[in-house]
Order: sequence, then C-alpha cells, then structure tokens
Amino acid sequence: MKAIAYHQPSPTLQPDSLVDIDLPAPTPGARDLLVAVAAVSVNPVDTKIRRTATPAPGEVKVLGYDAVGEVQAVGSEVTLFQPGDWVFYAGVINRPGSNAELQCVDERIVGRAPASLSAAEAAAIPLTALTAWELLFDRLAIARQPSGRPQSLLVVGGAGGVGSMLIQLARALTDVTVIATASRPETQAWVKELGAHQVINHQQSLSQQLAELGIGSVDMVAGLTHSAQHLPEIVACLKPQGRFGMIDDPSGLDLGLLKPKSLSLHWEYMFTRALFNTDDMIAQHQALSEISQLVDAGRLRTTLSANFGTINAANLLKAHAAVESETTKGKIVLAGF
Repeated sequence: MKAIAYHQPSPTLQPDSLVDIDLPAPTPGARDLLVAVAAVSVNPVDTKIRRTATPAPGEVKVLGYDAVGEVQAVGSEVTLFQPGDWVFYAGVINRPGSNAELQCVDERIVGRAPASLSAAEAAAIPLTALTAWELLFDRLAIARQPSGRPQSLLVVGGAGGVGSMLIQLARALTDVTVIATASRPETQAWVKELGAHQVINHQQSLSQQLAELGIGSVDMVAGLTHSAQHLPEIVACLKPQGRFGMIDDPSGLDLGLLKPKSLSLHWEYMFTRALFNTDDMIAQHQALSEISQLVDAGRLRTTLSANFGTINAANLLKAHAAVESETTKGKIVLAGF
C-alpha cells in the first residue's frame, strides 16, 4: 500500500522530511477496523512528532491522526461497525498513522462519519472536536444544560483547529458566554462567525480588554496556545476558584501563580484514553457519534479552511509548513491517493 513516512526526525522541514513509500497492508486485531483512508487532516501533533520522534531501528514512522474512510474488514470482536461503513476518527500516537491507504484503528475510538459532509470536510473534525469535547465536558466539567447561573469561558487561541470546534460546541451544547481571542482581522471574523459572543486580541492585555467589555473576570479559561506566555494574564482574568484547562506543552510554567486564587489546572490530551486503554475508552466513540449527529443536524460545521490536494509527501510537506507557521485558521485537509 502507498504511505507517507519518515526515517529520521527533522526539526526543520527538508525535502526528505516526509517521503512516499510502499508498505505491507496491516492486519486488524480483535477490536480493530481496517479502514481504506479517503481523507486526512494535519494537526500540530503531526509536526511535533515529525520533529522529535525517532522510529524504531529499521522502521519508518507513518504520521496522521485525523482520517475518514470506508471499513474494509473487522476484527473478531468488533460489534460497532461492519465492512462498508464510512467512519471518522483521530487515532492514537503509538500505532501507524492515517497517512497511508490502509489503517487499523480500534473501534472504540471511531464514529460514523457525518452523512452530510464530503470525506475532506469530515476529515477536519475528529481530533479537534474530541479535544474540545473532552476539555469542555471532562476537564472543565461544564454542564450540558442550563447551569442556573451565568458562566463565562475565555478561549485563548480561538481561531485554530481546537478553538474553532470548542467555540461551536460551547455554543451548541452549553449556556456559557464565550470570549475568544484572535489577533488578525480575518481570524477575528472567523471566531465571530463560529459563534463567539466577544472577541479580544491575545497580543494585547487580556484582563484590560475584558474590563473594557464590562466582563471583568471569567469562570474558566481554555488555553490552546502559548500558555506559559499568557499565564500571568490568564490568572488575572480568572475569578477566584476558577478553572484553567490547557492543551499545549509550555515550558517554565509558574504554577505558583495559581495558588492565591485557588485556581485549578486541567490538562487535556486527546490520546490518553487510547494510549492507556482506559476503562472508558469507548467514550470517544460515543462523543464522535454525537458530534456526527450534530453536524448532520446543522448545529456544527466543518472547520476545513484549505484542501492541499492528494495525500502524498509533497503536499504533506506543504501542509506541515503551513501548520508550523501558526498563521492558519481551522484545518488543512488532503484527500485521495
């Protein structure tokens, strides 16, 4: 089968950072689906692993965590899907990825693809939607029904992939007031279009802008990018006993800043359930199934912002470069081999 992989990590992009190769087709395990991949998207985690992770001796690393495709075969213990089903998923970091014609994936982290979207449109959704879902409902514990009191959520980095889904999910399923940050006119317009009640600029003082809006402070913050840089302002924005959830990998985070207000820190890592085979691993299947229904009901939209063409090394290199620029909005997708 065709695949795109690398032999050695490359901190900076080179022409051979990703290469087209041929690999044997994988064989599904007992709980696995064998999926013919139709479309993928590129996430920051793809670029991070390409820069840092060395394949095992004599092996190559196939990246890719978002995928949409058709089930070709199922393992002996599969109960949720059958051959011919169209599915979407975000995969896991310790198995071969979706940048290949065929991929094996555990059925418990897979959902049925939205019927109303093309494969490319659906490929933009799984990883960012699951991350946003888990951050909102599992980590920050936001109620999915009227809470009885007004609550506010500041989304730092609202125009990226996760932010684009988090804003939509918060508006569709909760009654929180959403304030998103974006720094350019086009990204500010994007987060407003997705449903943010207010938009502020993360290149300026967050707390001052909230004060100017008459909001003052917020109950929760979702930190999606540059959390160490923004931490003093995030602490200033949060109410005492507020909650701070984040997804990035900051270095030198001064957690002592959280103590005076008794702020709680919640880290979200979408791969945890599959990586550790947790007892509630099927929660990702359940979340993706509901996300798919919300899309088909017109309550969520794809965040695809650019289609870079067929799935090959040259196009993936361009996608990695775009993601590493940190200037994209929404998601970059590739479709077909």
